[in-house]
This record gives sequence, structure tokens and C-alpha cells, in this order.
Amino acid sequence: MSPAPTGRGPQRINPPELPPPAGFTHAVVATGSRLVLLAGQTALDADGAITGTTLPEQFERALRNLLTALRHAGGTPADLARVTVYTTDVPDYRAHAGELGRIWRGLAGRDYPAMAVIGVVRLWDAQALVELDGTAVLP
Repeated sequence: MSPAPTGRGPQRINPPELPPPAGFTHAVVATGSRLVLLAGQTALDADGAITGTTLPEQFERALRNLLTALRHAGGTPADLARVTVYTTDVPDYRAHAGELGRIWRGLAGRDYPAMAVIGVVRLWDAQALVELDGTAVLP
């Protein structure tokens, strides 16, 4: 059994019996007083237009949008317990995994939440290549 979380933010658990995680955490234990549910964010700018034509460009903007919503709810990237990534091209996502990881670390740090990547036929905006939603637990 893992110890109870201490300090700010969720406790990340990566059991040695599982393969080492790359770009995600196997389990997250979060305690706090506020649950923040973050709506799906794509690469929309403030005028409602999709920005960027490549998956990494759109991923960066979508992550910035997600973190902006979280910040305005009173949270930080360390408070993220779960993020789901929806992409219209899983092979392209895998091909850019290293670059996407660098983007994540640059904007959100090295503490990854529990994550999933799900392939979809298309997103709400036809030009969107990726969408991120999430759950955060604030102290």
C-alpha cells in the first residue's frame, strides 16, 4: 500500500511491477477540497479559430488553453490528476511523442497526471487534430 499523499497536489504512483511510464503516471491519488473538471480544449484562439496546422502546434495551443482554464479556476499544472488526449491520428501522435513530451514539460512540468490517448474519427472543429480535457484536485 502506498503512503497517503502529502503536500500540494496529487501523489503519483508508478508500481515497479508495471513498465516504466513515459509521458504519463500509472495511478494518481488526489485529495483536496475542490474538484475542477476541465472541458475539452483544442487549438482555438480567442477569436474561435483553430491555430497551427501540425499536431505539435495544435497540441501546444490546446495545452495552453487547458492550463489557462485551470489557472483561472485557481489551480496549477501540479493539481492535474487526469488528462485525456483525443487525436485524429494516433500514428502521428506517436511519431511526435518526444516533441509533445518536451511541450508538456515546458508548460506543465515533469509531474504527469494519469493520461490516456484516444483515437477519434474527427473533433468538433474539422481542422482540429487534438483535444485535451482533464480533472484537477485543488487543496
